[in-house]
Amino acid sequence: MLGENATIEVREGEGLNIEAVDAALKANVDGLSGTPSVTQYPSGNSNLTYAIDYPDRRLVLRRPPFGPLPKAGHNMFREYRIMRDLKPAFDQVPQTVFYTDDESIIGKEFYVMDRVDGPLIHKTIPPEWNWNADDTAQLGENFIDALAKLHTLDWKALGLEDFGRPEGYVERQILGWNKRWDKAWTDGITRFDDVQKWLEDNMPAESGNVSVLHGDYRVDNAILKAEDPRQIAALLDWEICAIGDPLMDLGNTLSYWIEASDPAPMHMMIRQPSAAPGMPSRREFAQRYGEKTGYDVSDIHYHFVYGIWRLAVIIQQIHARYVRGQTQDERFAVMDKSVEALGALARYKIDSGTL
Repeated sequence: MLGENATIEVREGEGLNIEAVDAALKANVDGLSGTPSVTQYPSGNSNLTYAIDYPDRRLVLRRPPFGPLPKAGHNMFREYRIMRDLKPAFDQVPQTVFYTDDESIIGKEFYVMDRVDGPLIHKTIPPEWNWNADDTAQLGENFIDALAKLHTLDWKALGLEDFGRPEGYVERQILGWNKRWDKAWTDGITRFDDVQKWLEDNMPAESGNVSVLHGDYRVDNAILKAEDPRQIAALLDWEICAIGDPLMDLGNTLSYWIEASDPAPMHMMIRQPSAAPGMPSRREFAQRYGEKTGYDVSDIHYHFVYGIWRLAVIIQQIHARYVRGQTQDERFAVMDKSVEALGALARYKIDSGTL
């Protein structure tokens, strides 16, 4: 069906040594038999994801991208561990089955999890679902509620006390993303010094709340339930998860949440069906989240601008890898346009003071 989480043939230059993977899995995962096939998930601009299909079990493998990597980036164990440790209290993550840091197998560390069956959707709701605005609204509400649940888990009770440093998280994020921008900047890109200065000058105090942060919370990073796609089956792509101020994570999420009434440049960046009839506005999203968590969202405009800027930096980091010859993926060649659009959007939102 449309919306199925389909795979493609493995892209050139991103192949796996499937024989070595098969041997490692059979030595560590009970019950595997037969010869696996391997295909690749086409989405994602950073870590690479593959379908490893055995005759009677379907698995998913995640590994870092090829080429030089930043020292602290693409940590596969963090992704593996957060899902493993969340699972007892938060069922909306896949079941992890194996992790290894033995780079002799495929050249990098990797982990494997069970595949979660169900649709994954991107910009639009599949028309053959024949949804009305109430169906779409239910998906939006369930999506908000899953984030609220994640942000109110007892992360210490889940054994995640050593997973991050929540103290000073807001300042560390603002200064850190500004520093990453400076390192990733390439000729021809606007500097946006004014955006960076506004974020530093208007930095709010810590909210006092600490939670597990997903870091990339979007509908297109969620597998929906096959029997009822209005519900969230599993959240994917925990690459930049953390422990910190949940309002920073909410700001990131709102930066992706394009509304139907937003100007055309924002719609160019839409990645999920947030503009579909029935979906909540950003303001309604924040309000429901606040009601579910009990957190004060009155200053969420700042976090929203931060989310826009962080996204601009992430995309510039990817674009810089192409410019510097660290990858040949042509998708990254034109990402400078998205960087410019996001920087301009951050300026506009700073001036307007609105979500």
